[in-house]
Amino acid sequence: MVEDPRLNFAISQRSRASTGIDHLGFQVETDEELAGMRAAVDRADIAVREERGVSCCYAKSDKHWVSDPQGVAWETYRTLDTVPTFHGAAPPETACCAPKAGAKPSATSCCS
Repeated sequence: MVEDPRLNFAISQRSRASTGIDHLGFQVETDEELAGMRAAVDRADIAVREERGVSCCYAKSDKHWVSDPQGVAWETYRTLDTVPTFHGAAPPETACCAPKAGAKPSATSCCS
């Protein structure tokens, strides 16, 4: 974690992705900061997927997902609480984490 700005780099291998950068994230501390980041994405007219109260990576969070031109997923998130397991109560195949590499964000699909 880099502290200023708060930037997380997630590098992992998952069954649905190859080795390398899984996703990148900006962590914010308040609802207002999260809304400000979302507003910037909206002004740029970038497709975005919003998730509220999702459990992933030992945390319950509100977040927004976008994909950059190379298909790398970026999340902006606010952690609300911790959860005792990696995906909370959700089985790994249904938990909300980074979209598949190159996938366009969808407002209707959790993990498109």
